[in-house]
Amino acid sequence: MFPIRDHNPSSRTPRVTWGLIAINVILYALTAPWGSDMETLWVYGALYPDLVTQGYWLHGLFTHMFLHAGLMHVAGNMLFLWVFGDNLEDQFGPLGFLVFYLLGGLCAAAAQIAVMPTSEVPMVGASGAIAAVMGGYMLLFPRARVDVIVIFIIFFRIFTIPAFVVLGIWLGLQLLSELASQGEAGVAYLAHIGGFIAGAAMALPLWMKRGGTGYWRRTHGLPPYPAASYTRTTIPVIIRRRR
Repeated sequence: MFPIRDHNPSSRTPRVTWGLIAINVILYALTAPWGSDMETLWVYGALYPDLVTQGYWLHGLFTHMFLHAGLMHVAGNMLFLWVFGDNLEDQFGPLGFLVFYLLGGLCAAAAQIAVMPTSEVPMVGASGAIAAVMGGYMLLFPRARVDVIVIFIIFFRIFTIPAFVVLGIWLGLQLLSELASQGEAGVAYLAHIGGFIAGAAMALPLWMKRGGTGYWRRTHGLPPYPAASYTRTTIPVIIRRRR
């Protein structure tokens, strides 16, 4: 099951989201096996938990989230960022969203390192930062409509379901995968879980400032200005925000 789009237009162009996608794709193209000597950049930018716990290679805490280990790795991550990033950027603003994203990736890395501090396996990928975006999205827009594609062997079908179901299933799969792998898999599931929790925690002050459950009642769990709900009272607000 993969989300392919949501039904929630944002009120501004998500330039930071698009910029992050572009940077990740470009760096993957440069550091992929066909990138020749640029593979060295991948090795230098990866995160090595055992070195970080000794106080070395600290730059990897940030650089690892812009590198990927394969085409499906980068494609899957950028798909999730494209689906969920624009609405969160709309709420936090470009700079606020960038800080949110980077802190989410940092918290995700910290969660993985805390459990496996002596691991020598390099970590790369934007999954932790994007998991934070998903955690924030689930808190702010739990009933946002998301189209997902479900593949049945050689057939597929598209369903539209609430965001809390999509993201809840995703989080549940991460928990089950971590329990099944017992820390031996090549996927940093704990980073995904840690990033998701961190994203929800970072979005919590905004959610509470807007009224908590009262905010959900006012917006019905949707982004504040879905296209189908524009009214005479909301249109002027949208115009002022765009200015």
